[in-house]
Amino acid sequence: MGKTTWARTAFPDALMVDLLHGATHRRLSGRPERLADLVAAASADTIVVDEVQRVPELLYAVHSLIESDGRRFVLTGSSVRSLRRAGVNLLGGRAVHRELHPFLAAELALEFDLGSALQQGMIPVVVDAESPGEAAAAYASLYVDAEVRAEGLTRDLGGFSRFLEALTFSHAAELNLSAVAREAEVPRSTVAGHLEILEDLLLGFRLRVFSRKAKRRLARHPKFYFFDTGLFRVLRPTGPLDRPAEIEGAALEGLVAQHLRGWVAYRGGGARLATWRTRAGLEVDFVVYGSGEFTAIEVKNSSRVRPEDLRGFRAFRDEYPEALRLLLYRGRDRLLIDGVLCLPVTDFLRALDPAASLATTAGLTPLRRSER
Repeated sequence: MGKTTWARTAFPDALMVDLLHGATHRRLSGRPERLADLVAAASADTIVVDEVQRVPELLYAVHSLIESDGRRFVLTGSSVRSLRRAGVNLLGGRAVHRELHPFLAAELALEFDLGSALQQGMIPVVVDAESPGEAAAAYASLYVDAEVRAEGLTRDLGGFSRFLEALTFSHAAELNLSAVAREAEVPRSTVAGHLEILEDLLLGFRLRVFSRKAKRRLARHPKFYFFDTGLFRVLRPTGPLDRPAEIEGAALEGLVAQHLRGWVAYRGGGARLATWRTRAGLEVDFVVYGSGEFTAIEVKNSSRVRPEDLRGFRAFRDEYPEALRLLLYRGRDRLLIDGVLCLPVTDFLRALDPAASLATTAGLTPLRRSER
């Protein structure tokens, strides 16, 4: 379900102001104050403005109407860059910000297939397509290129394309802007700007290194992930020198990352998602930390757990013995090794529900709908 479909489903009686509609866009972009006329003539208690970033000045009108009219406004969009760039009123803290993420496996239940998810991702328009592979390729081509071109975010589209390709090698890995710049043959400052574009378009995100009360010397660079593993697979070039297991491992870690990111956002409560890595090279892929949550998670693209897979956990345990430690792998058995609970990754993802804690999820008992 995309944001427009969600808005129509959640607010079936709302006044819908669709800025993708040509006439509506022209009318309101020319005179944003005309929004007040539309609202005044409507009997609906809720006003939905879809793709608000296409007319950033509308936020001034919305702000005024919130003060004077008292009705509820729901604003959807796929980019915050144009709003920030225009320096417009961002509603002065009166708006609650929410993000929609790709499908969670729990939403698909038994329809979730790990192999398909690793190849095509979990974007609703792709999952629901008759030909998911073609839909994923079209999404990457049409959406990414169209958004970048439409907003005039970069004049050098060739350099941006090289940047995207180079960045795929940093998916699920430490992000070194200088290395990406060398690979893309563009200045480092350009890479930094392009990365901000991706994040503002909600197409990628960085995970900072967890450093609370750290005793060891920690790495400084964050890790980077595309927001959906299907987008990574489409953009990632392959050739004779690429090992399939290497790409598959990055895809699996990215799939877990997007699930955890969605879980954190939907659950609320202020938990943060981070990574952990020392300068000596010891690491744990994910750390979820917040009120009532402190969990370290490692992802392995293998069907068995090896002793070396637990090295990072041993170091992390020395620093944070109170944390729950989970290892997700491609095997079938639930194991407890040296205080680390090892779980089949498919089972974990299917059980991951924002209504449940990670400790409950680790019990792998999916919630009934009545409990959510």
